[in-house]
Order: sequence, then structure tokens, then C-alpha cells
Amino acid sequence: MLANHLGGKVEGHGDGLVEIGWYPLKATEAGKELLHWPEMVYQFHREGFSLPKEATLLATAETYPNQAFRYGDNAWGIQFHGELTRIMMHRWVVRGAHRFELPGAQPGRDHLGGRLIWDMHLKRWLAEFLGLIFGRPAAG
Repeated sequence: MLANHLGGKVEGHGDGLVEIGWYPLKATEAGKELLHWPEMVYQFHREGFSLPKEATLLATAETYPNQAFRYGDNAWGIQFHGELTRIMMHRWVVRGAHRFELPGAQPGRDHLGGRLIWDMHLKRWLAEFLGLIFGRPAAG
């Protein structure tokens, strides 16, 4: 929504590929300056976006290159699901199972298995990201 509002274009992949499951993520140099990014992130989408004018790309991936960006000091666009919880994943794996047949999607067992490996890294990233945006809690 943010990319669209800032003049970026939101659309599906030209070859019909989706990102549904766990996929590699690569931070750009600008992204690395801000925080440590996870190597794998959870995705559940059929569309990507072009980078809005004057936005700074922070993370990229193979199928949908624009994964995270910053616009000015206070606007952040994130393609992947850093907010993922166990309940969310179970709901999506059950209710979205029909999407596992789409080109590029991973089978449901890989969603759940990947969570055992990658979830702690994603949670660490989210805590660091939220700390960057909202500040660190004061020491008690």
C-alpha cells in the first residue's frame, strides 16, 4: 500500500511466480547500515512492487527484488511477514493450501519445517527493526 501511495507500481510477477513459503533475503548496503537482516523470511504473496521514487532499497530477493525500503525518516515498506506468529502460519497453511500449487510456492510441510529453523532469526530481526523505529526501551 505504501509503495502504491508513493507512486510505485504494484503487480504480479511477469512469469506468474509467487513467494509463498520461506525465501532467501539479501540486505543492500543501505540496509546493512541500519540493522542485521535474516537470511530467510516468510512470504505469502502473489504481487510485488516497483521502488518508489526517492525511496531507499534496504533488502532484495530473487523473484521479487524489492523486499524492504525506507522513504524519508519515518516510512517503511516491507514485503515479507516479519510479524509472523505460529497461529498465523497455521491459519495460512490451512486456509491458503490451494495456493501451494501456484508456480514458485512451497508445499505446506516446508512452511512449518522452515519455521523451526528460521523463525527465531525473523523474531530477532523484528525486535531490532521495531527498536530502530520506536526506540529501545529504557533500562529498568
